[in-house]
Amino acid sequence: MSIYIFTGPTISSAEAAVELEAVYLPPAAEGDVYRVALHRPQAIGIIDGYFQSVPAVRHKEILWAMSRGIHVFGSASMGALRAAELEAFGMEGIGIIFGWYRDGVLEDDDEVAVVHGPSTTGCQLASEAMVNIRQTLCKAEMLEVISRKSRLSLEKIGKKLFYPDRNYSILLRSGAERGLPEAELTRLREWLPQGQVNQKKEDALAMLRLMRRRLDEGLAAKTVSYSFQHTAMWESAWHQSSELQFDVDGSPVGLDSLLDELRLESGQYRLQNLLALQRFFGIQEAQRLGMKVTKQSRRDVEAAFRRERGLVDKAQLELWMKENRLRYDEFDALMMDEARLSWIHQRAQFASASSLPQQLRLSGSYARLLGRAMAKQRLLDSYGVVNPSLETAKVTEDQLLSWYFEEVAGQQMSTDVGEHLRGLGYADSHAFRRALLREYLYRHLQQSEQTASKVV
Repeated sequence: MSIYIFTGPTISSAEAAVELEAVYLPPAAEGDVYRVALHRPQAIGIIDGYFQSVPAVRHKEILWAMSRGIHVFGSASMGALRAAELEAFGMEGIGIIFGWYRDGVLEDDDEVAVVHGPSTTGCQLASEAMVNIRQTLCKAEMLEVISRKSRLSLEKIGKKLFYPDRNYSILLRSGAERGLPEAELTRLREWLPQGQVNQKKEDALAMLRLMRRRLDEGLAAKTVSYSFQHTAMWESAWHQSSELQFDVDGSPVGLDSLLDELRLESGQYRLQNLLALQRFFGIQEAQRLGMKVTKQSRRDVEAAFRRERGLVDKAQLELWMKENRLRYDEFDALMMDEARLSWIHQRAQFASASSLPQQLRLSGSYARLLGRAMAKQRLLDSYGVVNPSLETAKVTEDQLLSWYFEEVAGQQMSTDVGEHLRGLGYADSHAFRRALLREYLYRHLQQSEQTASKVV
């Protein structure tokens, strides 16, 4: 099960990984939660997110992720803000800072805002969050390092500072300039290195520990009480946030560019679009019905997937994953979805079979297939062939299968005939053999009649 966590300045991915095994990403920006949700993780955790330098993560993409069965947790910084705003819809907030925003104690975004370096350098902090300053000053007052009056004054000074300028050095200097007691400021300066509180980090750790505990207990797919509305604004947003692939040079290639290539391959866009739609609704239905992917079903699906594509050893699989731009956690999510689809296909065979005649009419294949079925039935009936057997056809099981794969399917004989026949929609090997015998006898009887007519 894949878990994604957005973090950065609040807690490093290395520190966070000690608490929870997950995929750690830089602070969340607009579209990031949507792109992660496309991989269908079990849960997403938001700690840090961008505020001003780039557009912030949208509420709607979090709602969309939860509507797809993904749990979304938030704490400490942007995560606490979004969790307070979306708690009524099912986003789970953790920590003191989340509680302050939820209860209206805090309202301003700048309370958690900080300046930090790029993610490539570990998001090194260049300022201090106001929420951390508040908690640190409260602790200092409780320990009688400073008085209540000084604590309130320093809080007001800190709040008036522009958030990039907030740090303890500037705070203490500003306090001295405003005439706060020098003895108290000296004690505070000496106490700070060991005494300051990092409430954001504490809340982030609390979220990671809660997520780990919930996962250990068994986290079922998220259910929500709302119906997600695909508004025009949402359609525009998800289109702009479409998943990016990256070529070997690191240049981003958008989904539209990929689709352009597909559209230019004659007939492929419509087919692949229908298959993608079938895939989407199949997975949704499996989740709606409460299907749980077992370890065995997950293993079976991967084994079949690798056999079909000749990915026998690890090196072949890794090459395929590299070519398809998939990490191991993303491959795991793909196999989980394949297990869901396999499950739903087995239970929906009657429904799909009953709809196939209409689909065949729309595709233009109905008249041709029906005509051949009627011709086959008439010819077999004329020879009294009702329930053909291997003895009737004078072939062995191996000969019949070899004939089918070479003459009818035009491919090498499958190493797993059972899997092949299930892929064709046959309930069991008996139904598959009967269909093959009828086809075998039909072709041979046709050939015999054609030969006889030429002799006459």
